[in-house]
Amino acid sequence: MKMEDDAMPDMSVEIAGVRLKNPVMTASGTFGSGQEFSEFIDLNRLGAVVTKGVASVPWPGNPTPRICETPSGMLNAIGLQNPGVETFRERDLKFLEQFDTRVVVNVCGHSVAEYVDCVEKLADAKRADLLEINISCPNVKEGGIAFGTDPRGVEEITAAIKKAAKQPVIMKLSPNVTDIAEIARAAEAGGADGLSMINTITGMKIDIRRRTYALANRTGGLSGPAIHPIAVRMVYQCAQAVNIPIIGMGGITDAESALEMIMAGATAVSVGTANFHDQTTTLRVVEGIRDYMEQYHVESIRDLIGCVR
Repeated sequence: MKMEDDAMPDMSVEIAGVRLKNPVMTASGTFGSGQEFSEFIDLNRLGAVVTKGVASVPWPGNPTPRICETPSGMLNAIGLQNPGVETFRERDLKFLEQFDTRVVVNVCGHSVAEYVDCVEKLADAKRADLLEINISCPNVKEGGIAFGTDPRGVEEITAAIKKAAKQPVIMKLSPNVTDIAEIARAAEAGGADGLSMINTITGMKIDIRRRTYALANRTGGLSGPAIHPIAVRMVYQCAQAVNIPIIGMGGITDAESALEMIMAGATAVSVGTANFHDQTTTLRVVEGIRDYMEQYHVESIRDLIGCVR
């Protein structure tokens, strides 16, 4: 649909029955829980704030160094350091109560029981609008293999979390698999209300001066513009394979890269690594999408979702 010249474009989207004022949100682990960034941007202007990963108990994270720059991106091996869900509820969610922006809580765990325990402790949290489940965590019951790499495991953990959750469940998929569409279908079969993709790609950097690994963990997750074309391809593949909404992420730095994701099939997008070098990136993306819609007379952002077939 084309809008009238004096009409404002409708940027609202809906994910699992939850309405967002626009499709731009933050990527987990790159924005804290919004408090630090609230000094630079108005959180009310975002579609949603996605919190840093939280577990049922505090996690100490990996030893340092755990971040390094790479060409067009960065590697991180933070290890999902977090204070645990009890502190998270009292500190982070209470801070977010002052904003009318949606809140997506990212959940992590080392076993199905840990995920379920955390989800249950968030059941009555009034500012947890959606749950984003990070299934790139190592499954301690299976020798450290990530939950998200096995279709059967993805379906099982999705079903267990969905049974316990009171909020819609968005499964965050790992790109470190052979067939991402198969993983997406497994999450949908387990009852997922949506998908979040992609998580970081496993990489390594060598410090040639010290002749050792740049990260204490040896490997880390690669993010940033370097992975954007891979992320767009995977979002497109999964949009063709499932009938649930997708939140696209991976190297989004501006409106153009965000619109690529949307046209590939994403209902919403998350901005991650770009937040580290420009704290206003999310708002620039929001404004850039609006400018695009006005320039091309697009009445609703929904007309652009999956328009590339």
